[in-house]
Amino acid sequence: MATETQRWTATGKRKCAIARVILTPGTGTITINDRTLDDYFPRELLRNVLRRPLVLAEAETAYDVAVNVRGGGLTGQAEAVRHGIAKALVLADQKRRTTIKKAGLLTRDARKKERKKYGQPGARKRFQYSKR
Repeated sequence: MATETQRWTATGKRKCAIARVILTPGTGTITINDRTLDDYFPRELLRNVLRRPLVLAEAETAYDVAVNVRGGGLTGQAEAVRHGIAKALVLADQKRRTTIKKAGLLTRDARKKERKKYGQPGARKRFQYSKR
């Protein structure tokens, strides 16, 4: 089914983090910004979040994953990478779409920090009203 020259690319997003994911047939190596997974994400929780689409698709050792990620914090980056991996897995094999979609991994989490409004102290906070 897959030859050595095949590769699938996808973009994952979360908050301000953007991840470019390249999926190639291989042994299951995950490289993020030219660093190993354990080196880039020291917390086990973030590594599990990132691996979730591979576990659901039962493809943990079937593909090598190379990621360029920038922007946001570590949690946002991990979820952006997860989104990108899920999209790339669906591109690689369309049969996986139903299981990955049911887990909610193909939907971009669009929550972002609301901008501060001019003339006010914050995004929602208002100065106290004075009647007199």
